[in-house]
Amino acid sequence: MSEKNDGANRDATTKRSARERLQQERERQKTRDKRRRTLIVSAAVVGVLGLAAVVGLIAANAGSGDKSAKAGPVAAPSGATGKDALAIQTGPAGAKSRLTVWEDFRCPACKAFETNYRDTIHDLESRGLLNVEYHLVTLIDGNMGGSGSLKGANAAACAQDAGKFAAYHDLLFQNQPEETDDAYGKNAKLLELAGKVDGLDTAAFRSCVEDGTHNSWVGKSHEAFAAGKFRGTPTVLLDGKDIFADQADPLTPQKLKAKVEAAAGVPKGKPSGSASPSGAASPSASASGKASGSGGSKSLSKGVPQG
Repeated sequence: MSEKNDGANRDATTKRSARERLQQERERQKTRDKRRRTLIVSAAVVGVLGLAAVVGLIAANAGSGDKSAKAGPVAAPSGATGKDALAIQTGPAGAKSRLTVWEDFRCPACKAFETNYRDTIHDLESRGLLNVEYHLVTLIDGNMGGSGSLKGANAAACAQDAGKFAAYHDLLFQNQPEETDDAYGKNAKLLELAGKVDGLDTAAFRSCVEDGTHNSWVGKSHEAFAAGKFRGTPTVLLDGKDIFADQADPLTPQKLKAKVEAAAGVPKGKPSGSASPSGAASPSASASGKASGSGGSKSLSKGVPQG
């Protein structure tokens, strides 16, 4: 009888232990399930916040850069021309051909254009064959943040007041920082470079730069760029036609020279001063992106991609 009781007790103990283990396992499973649900909810919240951040970034990129570009009265630089006086001209006004250039001083593709076409453009200007109309925009400020596009453009407009635009314009591109480095957002850097242009670093120029005298004018120029629905920077038009419209066969510096000379009636084969590059390199354009957003870059075997 005692042995039967002992056996029954052992069975009961075994069953109780099994139930307890099962209960413990159920509790552990509940804990795991709760933890999993918490992680899933947390991930969903992070995803929503991340999406909101991306949407905010896209909205910011659709802007025109530093809001101070729209503050204050519009003060055009000396000699500004074109519709609403939003262009700065170099070269003779009576030239047969006109090159219209939309540029951003922070735009890497703009620097590539300037590097490869500068000598040809200056040669044609000096011979009285080409007039260039520069429009300054703030695309990279809007895409990357910062104020270097705006402040660089304002400083260039201040240089125009001093009759030193062309030299300072070229210097800004020659010393262009990395696209992500907003060095031109610091007036000290812009003034330092002005010291390299003979006669530019004056009290009047410094005041113009530090006061942002032409900021609103730059803002109006960017608005005109956006209204024009251009693909990006640089946008370069020869007598109204985009020289990079045919990306398989863009207008290289050599072809630009030939077209401008032909328009002016210069006989083929006539010596023409400084030599020009036969084509442009394939630079990496910025996020600076397309006019509609941050955009990407394209590399071409000839010509310059737009930023």
